[in-house]
Amino acid sequence: MTAPAISVDGVGVDYQRALHPAGSIKELFIRTARRDMEYQRVWALRDVSFELRPGEVIGVVGHNGAGKSTLLSVISGVLQPTVGRIVVRGRMTPVLGIGAGLDIDMTTAECIVLLGSLLGRRPAEMRSRVIPIAEWAGLSNYLDSPVRAFSTGMFARLGFSIVTDDVPEILLIDEVLSVGDAGFQARSLKRIETLANAGATVVIASHDLVTVERLASRILWLSGGRTVMLAEAETVGAAYVDSAAPEQIE
Repeated sequence: MTAPAISVDGVGVDYQRALHPAGSIKELFIRTARRDMEYQRVWALRDVSFELRPGEVIGVVGHNGAGKSTLLSVISGVLQPTVGRIVVRGRMTPVLGIGAGLDIDMTTAECIVLLGSLLGRRPAEMRSRVIPIAEWAGLSNYLDSPVRAFSTGMFARLGFSIVTDDVPEILLIDEVLSVGDAGFQARSLKRIETLANAGATVVIASHDLVTVERLASRILWLSGGRTVMLAEAETVGAAYVDSAAPEQIE
């Protein structure tokens, strides 16, 4: 039997929140020195467990603060769980922030080589992919331009086109499809489907339930850091919509 690509077992992440925040930096230092700051333990994730088979696409939904981004950060290794265990089998490509890894003083071509190299690809290979990547991103006319003047949409197109240029073993996507224009979003969606069909294991967190249902075979619904439901996409999607008025669905 094939081992899971991702195993999440009883994972929890907590942090300390001040019950009565200081009104200034001076007050913070004084109260910290006196040790009279009172804190509350807050769980961003609590007892989350699931397994993801190689080549499977799973969606993660929930309102703001549900724990979606925290879960992806823990899987990627950006955060360490307070409790529980995560096992990842395969080369991981996280897309947790559009433009992450892009140096604003570099040109588009230089950023393509740099970010691709940071993701484990050979610099020589990335240099050969500069033009195709820029063309897919719609940035062919900006190859020698510094990216500091890029709009959010341009950053989105460049970052996403770089990290999805190759078929990853595991792809983590956090809200990236909500950035950029409608044309970019449609092409990005198609590319994710292509990667999944090519065997990539995908975890996608998004407020866009329609997109998640289209891409994922299963959906994990989080609320307050806890699992509400984990089942087939259609089943969870229907329950998620029924749980709140349409204007409350994110």
